[in-house]
Amino acid sequence: MEITAANVWMMVSAALALFMTPGLALFYGGMTRAKATLNMIMMSVISAGIVGVVWVLWGYSMATGDSVDGLFGNPFSSFGLANLLGSDELIQAGFSATFAMITVALISGAIADRAKFTAWAAFVPVWITLVYCPLAFMVWGGGLLSPGGALSSVFGQVIDFAGGTVVEISAGAAGLVLALILGRRHGFGKDPGHRPHNLPLVMIGAGILWFGWFGFNGGAASTAAQAGLIWVNTLAAPAAAMLGWLVTEKIRDGHPTSLGAVSGAVAGLVAITPSCANISPAAALGLGAAAGAVCALAVGLKYRLGFDDSLDVVGVHLVAGLVGTLALGFIALPVDGEGGGLFYGGGLQQLMAQTVAVLVTLALSALVTAVIGLAIHRTIGFRVSRDDEIAGVDVSEHAETAYEFDGPGLGHFHPFGHHVLQPVAARQPEKDVAGV
Repeated sequence: MEITAANVWMMVSAALALFMTPGLALFYGGMTRAKATLNMIMMSVISAGIVGVVWVLWGYSMATGDSVDGLFGNPFSSFGLANLLGSDELIQAGFSATFAMITVALISGAIADRAKFTAWAAFVPVWITLVYCPLAFMVWGGGLLSPGGALSSVFGQVIDFAGGTVVEISAGAAGLVLALILGRRHGFGKDPGHRPHNLPLVMIGAGILWFGWFGFNGGAASTAAQAGLIWVNTLAAPAAAMLGWLVTEKIRDGHPTSLGAVSGAVAGLVAITPSCANISPAAALGLGAAAGAVCALAVGLKYRLGFDDSLDVVGVHLVAGLVGTLALGFIALPVDGEGGGLFYGGGLQQLMAQTVAVLVTLALSALVTAVIGLAIHRTIGFRVSRDDEIAGVDVSEHAETAYEFDGPGLGHFHPFGHHVLQPVAARQPEKDVAGV
């Protein structure tokens, strides 16, 4: 079997998509408090490790295997991927694993600063098995929402090229549910220490995410023309979303921020994910600008509604995922002169299909996440103690700290998260016995 250009492209795209998970780790790590940085990074890292094992054993089978009532694939269809040896389908299996990894990692941002690491490690494989794999099968693997599926036959074929429902909306809904189960952080809305502690780290992480997203969106492109459209749209939407967010910030708060710039870019990436292969570049600009502005407004809802979505998983991923998925009902390009969104004369069919897909995703992710989250919370406990949260989950969960500063003029970074400045006298070089 010879390696084709399509094989190489998917392998490169898989590597790019895999790079997104450590990018997310840095993005989230900089947004937390200094004393929770490593814990936040580790929640993404362990997600990749666990999902990598699950995907080889039964995850890929559940996402692509023989249909079980259109809900999920038979877990034993490709158990251990043994039946794929000698087949180029192994490339597809690897590529799809990277989607599962970052999807569950996204959820962790909603419960930053207060979750037990062992509880999170228990949550990851169960959520991937009961939520992500069934959704991936329904939309992409031949299930209810796939071409010819029971729901698509009635309501129309949903468009979700790279994961608006399967990845973004499912993660956002799960993040909201877990945030409600764990409750608010101590001092939420009052403690200025809840602000991002390292914005350069956040911006580096966002840059890695944008870089990797070209593979995430483009890996499944079937032609050069389609790949070109996806690439340009993945450039255009986040660029416009960044501007949309910053303009909204300027009007509302009087100043644009670096956090707003990268959050806007991520919102645009989320919004273009389901539609990257099905809208024009001009439409991508409009979609991105709208997503940036809407998400800039949405992130403030947590303070009004009283739920603590620590790193705005709901305000960015859920909201932008909804915007991008539903927008296809209006701006989807016709295929061979037929169908398309309302703006192209396609009628309500596409909007109906997108709406049904959104409702199915929200219901499945929210309900199953609630069951999993409550089961963990009431058995081993999902949240650390108040003392451990105040001291910092890096120390209580990992016995490590992200930063250690100790030297003349620098002060000492206390392992419990308090930066103690040394008195001026204490920072003077010690004199030798001669007093010199």
